[in-house]
Parts: sequence; structure tokens; C-alpha cells
Amino acid sequence: MTPVANARMYSATASARADWKQLLAWALARAGLAWDVIDYDAPAPLSALWARDDLGLAMMCGLPFSQRAPRPTLVAAPIPSPARYAGRPIYFTDIVVRTDSNYERIEDTFGGVVGYTLADSMSGGVAFRNHLAPYRAAHGRRLFARAVGDLIHARGVVEALAAGRIDVGPLDSYYHDLLRHNEPALARQVRIVASTEAMPIPPLVATAALSPDELARLRDALQAAAKTPELKAVTERLLLAGFAVPDPADYEVLAAIAQRAIPPFEEL
Repeated sequence: MTPVANARMYSATASARADWKQLLAWALARAGLAWDVIDYDAPAPLSALWARDDLGLAMMCGLPFSQRAPRPTLVAAPIPSPARYAGRPIYFTDIVVRTDSNYERIEDTFGGVVGYTLADSMSGGVAFRNHLAPYRAAHGRRLFARAVGDLIHARGVVEALAAGRIDVGPLDSYYHDLLRHNEPALARQVRIVASTEAMPIPPLVATAALSPDELARLRDALQAAAKTPELKAVTERLLLAGFAVPDPADYEVLAAIAQRAIPPFEEL
């Protein structure tokens, strides 16, 4: 079975989707690997993609990466270029509201409608619930009148906010930054009222068996892709400073958060 590559997680816009495909194809060619960069667009469930055993270079949410047994091979992790990432392979969950709303703090949204992408998404669900848990404990009662789920991805959260279906929701910060850079008209419809603590960013992984030589060539090719003048415009549009190879154990903090007794959104 020939492995495949995919960057659905951070294909925040049509241009980002095309740029990721170009970058991954370049890296595979550089590594001498005749793999296809496949399409896997929303609303197809990412969980089904991540369950495949033929992924050679695919972005995976850090939570299922930390939970899957056997654990996939961590190939590399993107380093976003904006200053708030400080040159590290990290990200945040941005908690956002509609731009023209009167909300200034997350506490101002309590009593309203909270939205989320998927209950098992780290940035779009678990990290947000974890951030809200201390407020729920302090209040001793529900924070929100209602919850709206299955918004699928960060774009769905922005659209739900713009339409007035929800009052507050979570965005993967790198996805959010890609929207702001590549589709500013959409991104301007929301603004940040809070952000979670930094967490290890979703990595590029392999579920297929890779030889040590294939893995080394892939990592070298990704590093080269981030530096080659040929892809300079691509990496600038992707807000990509480069790639790191984090310790897979760094992601265990995500599994630990998911195991906490945090109320579901419907009870927050």
C-alpha cells in the first residue's frame, strides 16, 4: 500500500489548501517518495482520515495523536511565523466573539450561546472546555444557556458567529491567523476576547510503516521546503517559519487534559 499525504487541518482557505498541496508535493519529490497528496475536504470527518493506516505525511490533531495505539510516527510539526508563537511548534485556542458585539471579556458571554466544532477536537472543543472549567466551578452553575456543536472547523465557528447562531466560540489560533492573512474579510467578522495557554501544535505524522531512511528524507525535505526560494511565496502565505521535530511525549499533556472530569458543553 503506497502511503498518502494530506494537509486538511490547516487548509483554512482555498489558497492555503493549494499552497499546502504544493509544499507537500515538493517535499515528497525532494525526498524521492512517489506518494499522492490527496484531497479530503470538509465535511468528511477527520477522524476517519486519521484512522487510516496508509498516511505517510498527514496533519493530525495532537489529541488523537496522543491517544492512538500504536502511536503514529511524528514526522515534523509546523512552526507558525507570527510573533506570538515565538519560533516554537505551538498553538493556542482563540476564544472569539462577533466583532460588533458588546462582549469584551469571556465572562461577558456567560448566559449566551456557546459554540464548538467537535466535542473531541482539541482546539475546537477540549481546550475550550478546559479553559471554561474554572469559571464553571467558581459559578457553581451553568455558564451558558445553550450549546451549539458540530460546527466542524474554525470556519464554521466564524460563520455561526456572523450569523448570530452563537455568541462565543473557539478557533485554532494558527487556522485563525491563516484566515486573517488569506481571507481577511471573513476573519474581520470576529475578534478575540481570550486565548488558552500554549499547547503543542498538530504535527505531520505517518501511520504507515516508514523506514528510518524514508523518515530522515522526509524531515530533511520539509526543512528544505521551508527555506527554498522556490517556495518563499507559499511559506509566506502559510505563515510558516519552518518545521520542528518535537518529542512525541510533549503531546501527552493533551491526553491528560482530555481525561479530566470537565463538564460537556451542554452542561457548562
